[in-house]
Amino acid sequence: MYKVSSLALLLATAISPICLSQKIGCEGLNGFSDFDFWVGEWEVFDSSTGAKVGEDTIQKIESGCMLLEHWRGVSGSTGTSLTYYNPVTREWRQVWVSEDRFSIDIVGNIRGDSMLLEGSIYNFAGAVWDFRGNWTPRPDGSVHKFLEQFNHDSNEWDTWLNFHYVSKERG
Repeated sequence: MYKVSSLALLLATAISPICLSQKIGCEGLNGFSDFDFWVGEWEVFDSSTGAKVGEDTIQKIESGCMLLEHWRGVSGSTGTSLTYYNPVTREWRQVWVSEDRFSIDIVGNIRGDSMLLEGSIYNFAGAVWDFRGNWTPRPDGSVHKFLEQFNHDSNEWDTWLNFHYVSKERG
């Protein structure tokens, strides 16, 4: 027993610095830059009215392996998402959680000129709806974000939000 424990401790001590010191990252790997057009500091406007609805910060983290989003609405609402590319499934996944007691879990890929993610939105009271999002980069550097929720009563897709992202750097 003592020899097995000692051997395990010796191996863990020898291997841990090697594993912890490796910093490989995802920069330059296929697929990981597909959503780079959304990275930045943004002022966000309602596409229909032109009114400012909030600000959004999207950062690349974990050496380019993941995107971290921090939303701040003008009304005081907040939300956070983690978005990452899975090179095994070759799909992007976004998980969003909001103080408004809902979460979104959507998966997808680039289709044409847009990122299209589909999945579900979960109300913390127990309701679940089909959900989809579409992010489209514009030639001027802005991004159009369009989200829809499936309405089970009408059997149609309802617009959940229709936003225009303008870079704080490009104005």
